Amino acid sequence: MNVTISNLSPEEIQRLLPQLVALLQDAVAAGASIGFLPPLAAADATDYWVGVADAVQAGHRVLLVAQPENDPVVQATVQLDLATKPNALHRAEVAKLLVHSSARRQGLGRQLIAAIEEQARQLGRTTLVLDTRHGDVAEQLYQQAGFELVGLIPEYFLNNDGQLHATAVYYKILAAVKP
Repeated sequence: MNVTISNLSPEEIQRLLPQLVALLQDAVAAGASIGFLPPLAAADATDYWVGVADAVQAGHRVLLVAQPENDPVVQATVQLDLATKPNALHRAEVAKLLVHSSARRQGLGRQLIAAIEEQARQLGRTTLVLDTRHGDVAEQLYQQAGFELVGLIPEYFLNNDGQLHATAVYYKILAAVKP
């Protein structure tokens, strides 16, 4: 799928808020392990994205979105949470990779991972971390993108099936951008 990947400003997040809310609700309804349980109310999803806009405004987060070239609807997102402690300014967490259920298996996740890695490099972030539900299809994507499994944390989160599940923790060391 040919897409345009954009780094959103807080104003653009506000403009795209209905699409972002719908994407988050779709991901939660489809069983994504992203901190919410279904059904996700629109008000809760809106509050979440307003918080993301605040973090982008503060300079602590980057939000990338993927939109098909012939369609302005947001099909996927990924975030980069930037560490802010003086001894951690080389680190960031890849978070909330969301792909709409109707757009999966078309390479959007792979494109967003590549784009967020490039953003990280440009920001001087060379150590990336992430976690995902152990056994989720996302693990294969992260492994193919070169992320290394650190290990599992059992009983880490409550899933929509009412059971506690393990999370898999990954890292990747990026080559620094040369001046």
